[in-house]
Amino acid sequence: MKDVINLLFEARILKEIPRTGYHFLGSGRESVAEHAFSTIFIGYVLSKMVPEADALKLLQLCLVHDLPEARTGDLNYVHKKYLNIDGAKVFKDIASGLPFGDHIIALLEEFDQSETLESRLANDADQLSFILELKVLSDRGDRPPEKWLRYVLSRLKTEAGKEIAREILKTESDEWWFDRI
Repeated sequence: MKDVINLLFEARILKEIPRTGYHFLGSGRESVAEHAFSTIFIGYVLSKMVPEADALKLLQLCLVHDLPEARTGDLNYVHKKYLNIDGAKVFKDIASGLPFGDHIIALLEEFDQSETLESRLANDADQLSFILELKVLSDRGDRPPEKWLRYVLSRLKTEAGKEIAREILKTESDEWWFDRI
């Protein structure tokens, strides 16, 4: 049970770890846990748009996709250009002593390999979470997000993800509540 409780504390620390790409953007901020929640919710939406996907698997992939960042920190694309993380060791260390550790390792590997429908959708959910944040910043008048969007959009892997992204870009971020005033 001690290993399970330690995993809960490890996951909880994601609330304290900032996403680092915002430093380069010059505006915005978000913790890894905030990003994970958005990714999971987008995964839920994608599971409804793509009914042939295994919804539980998709949500599990979204849930654990950034868990390794509790150990490595959030490495943005500049960091990744210079640093090599031993992913297999990180996955093994996270799972060590857990009765369901092999399942966590399998999910992390599946997300990284991005070969299954569910892992491609989970990767899109990850990118769509960032696209949402960039759109909010853009709607508030920040210009740098507009430069970043083309790069993030190019990472989308599924038609459902691309469809959501197109609609995000056409929708004002405060429209959801303004229409109800």
